[in-house]
Amino acid sequence: MSAGEETATTATSTSTKKNTKITLDGAVRSISSSYIKSDLPKFKSGDSVRVHAKIVEGTKERIQVFEGVVLKRSKGEHPDASFTVRKISYNIGVERTFPLHSPRIEKIEVVTRARVRRARLFYIRPLRGKATRIKTLYTATTSGGPQAS
Repeated sequence: MSAGEETATTATSTSTKKNTKITLDGAVRSISSSYIKSDLPKFKSGDSVRVHAKIVEGTKERIQVFEGVVLKRSKGEHPDASFTVRKISYNIGVERTFPLHSPRIEKIEVVTRARVRRARLFYIRPLRGKATRIKTLYTATTSGGPQAS
């Protein structure tokens, strides 16, 4: 082989690697975009939500409802997006993080909408009782439109 042939071979293999990378990125995007749910309600931190999650116990599967305040949302509408919900159960704070587009989530219902001035509501964790109140915009209903409260 001459020096010119070696250079041509090296250039071809380099361009092949670049094309492969672009193709892999496109493949990952197309696969992950097929898992994105389109029927999710709009909600943000501060809103009270009711999450219907599928729970597997042995061979049985059931729906468990987790209702609480959204503390944070991360990654927007990305396939890896998640949100954290906090509730008080028997005087103990319980937080649960859900992947937004998980097939384990049956549905998400927005119970109340709230007006908060932060994206992350971690300051609520040590608070108890009336101190945890958040200004409610309105209570969502299933039958009609929003109710004023």
